[in-house]
Amino acid sequence: MTAAGSPTDLGRVHIVGIGGAGMSGIARIMVAQGVEVSGSDAKDSRRMQALKAIGVKTQVGHDAGMVMGVDTLVYSTAIPPENPERMAAEASGIRVFTRADALAYVMRGSRTVAVSGAHGKTTTTSMLTVALQHCGADPSFAIGSELNESGSNAHLGSGDIFVVEADESDGTFLKLGPTAAIVTNVEADHLNYWGNFEAIEQAFVDFALQVGTRSGFIVVCIDDAGGARLVDQARAMGVDVRTYGESAAADYRLVDAELIDRGWHFSIEYAEEVIGRIELQVPGKHNALNAAAAFVTAIGLGFDSQLVQEGLGGFSGTRRRFDFKGEIGGVRVFDDYAHHPTEIAATLAAARDVAGSGRLIVAFQAHHYYRTAMYLAEFGAALGLADDVVVLEVFAPGETPIPGVSGLAMAAQVPLDPAHVVFEPSWSAVAGQLADRAGPGDLVMTLGAGDIGLIGLEILEILRERK
Repeated sequence: MTAAGSPTDLGRVHIVGIGGAGMSGIARIMVAQGVEVSGSDAKDSRRMQALKAIGVKTQVGHDAGMVMGVDTLVYSTAIPPENPERMAAEASGIRVFTRADALAYVMRGSRTVAVSGAHGKTTTTSMLTVALQHCGADPSFAIGSELNESGSNAHLGSGDIFVVEADESDGTFLKLGPTAAIVTNVEADHLNYWGNFEAIEQAFVDFALQVGTRSGFIVVCIDDAGGARLVDQARAMGVDVRTYGESAAADYRLVDAELIDRGWHFSIEYAEEVIGRIELQVPGKHNALNAAAAFVTAIGLGFDSQLVQEGLGGFSGTRRRFDFKGEIGGVRVFDDYAHHPTEIAATLAAARDVAGSGRLIVAFQAHHYYRTAMYLAEFGAALGLADDVVVLEVFAPGETPIPGVSGLAMAAQVPLDPAHVVFEPSWSAVAGQLADRAGPGDLVMTLGAGDIGLIGLEILEILRERK
């Protein structure tokens, strides 16, 4: 459903699963627009506490009574039909929005810039937002993680631009109607929603066509095979496509890339002329591509290229994206959201840059049985880029296990000596396993989309006690 009118037409809003990255961002925007918001989630969290501080009434646990007096209920695809609040709202005839509906609603009237792709959305959205802010714009934004600069994942700006992380996992990106967009890559993922890769590819074509119908432009990474196919299809349908990458076929080409300290420095060449030089603080060659996408989009929106370069050079990262947790006794501990083999390989390549001569010790928690089954060998190969690997059990609350698909099976796929790979089924033992394997100069990294991000501080505490 897409509603018309002012944000206050929503009346009082209740958000089920309000502690999630996307839902908490929507809540922040609604509050800034003058909407009265309440929400619930299965457990308390840092985001829940932050929402309380801005006047959102939050509750841990789900209760049908929470929807009394509510005019609009918002839920995400993670909320099952039997959720008591969702059932009560539908039985009472209360207006019900999906997450995609709510996001489209709060954005309407803005010049929307949507950042999509299988990987890199959060960082690219964040880079673009910070670059536009440096240019003097005050864009609204909704991102899947908190910016280091502001500590927030959403903001209602005074300008007409709304930068949004456009999620393909539940089809949200097809409801946003952007006038400019980015596609970082197109890969097979979220098949629990889409069913097959062909459906995902078609969805990205539909996404590009939406931009075309608004006489906008779309920025696509041509280095990615799925992205290159999208470019051909979109251009054949008359969409204004602007490509970036290291490929000679790219409209905006990355050249002269070099690693300096932790960040990649590179130039961008257009029509065989260098039009910019970007010096990143954040590690990873993949982030050079993300920054290039942000650069091309920002100048396409009419912003000054020198200011855009400076803004990207000042970007310091987001939570759970190569997130530095601390250092004790010469052991550096990082956390990252990477949960797909492509993401893991890119993140561990970046970690090698940062580790230098030190060893790379990694713990990984897979997310969803279907993804684990689909990429079991690929996960093993990607994790093999580390020196030591600790594999946890699959994080898949509420899902039915698939026979033969487990953390143990994944550990068997890691191409390292058995002494350097362990399956650890006990959550409480993982931090100790990592601390035992680390020494001065080494880099320890936790990876995964589940709750593995909590382990970093435990590792540091163990290291502190051992000093």
